[in-house]
Formats: sequence, C-alpha cells, structure tokens
Amino acid sequence: MCGIVSCIGPSQAAPILLNGLSKLEYRGYDSAGLAVREGENKIRIVKAKGRLKESARSMRIWL
Repeated sequence: MCGIVSCIGPSQAAPILLNGLSKLEYRGYDSAGLAVREGENKIRIVKAKGRLKESARSMRIWL
C-alpha cells in the first residue's frame, strides 16, 4: 500500500510534499521518499525508512 503526493508550480516543492506526506503518516506507512527537480535536468531523490519525522531529517536539506 502506498500514498502519493505531488506538486507542480514555482514554489519550493519539498515543504509542500512533506506536509502532504504527514497527512498520510498514520495509515501504516513506514518509509518515505521525495523526488524533486533541481535545475533544468537534474532530479534529486531521497528515500528513508521509519516514521516521517525521522525520515524528514535526511530531507531537511531542502527546507
């Protein structure tokens, strides 16, 4: 089972995505990941196991 959150627009995506993932947290998910476009051609991917609060620590570089 998975939950997917997406964001398209000029704003920084990571904070919006983390907020959306937090709304799904208590549905049994034990890992999280983000894929965010940086620049024209680079996609940055971060994945982490555990509750979102712990997983978000490895993603804080975007906040």
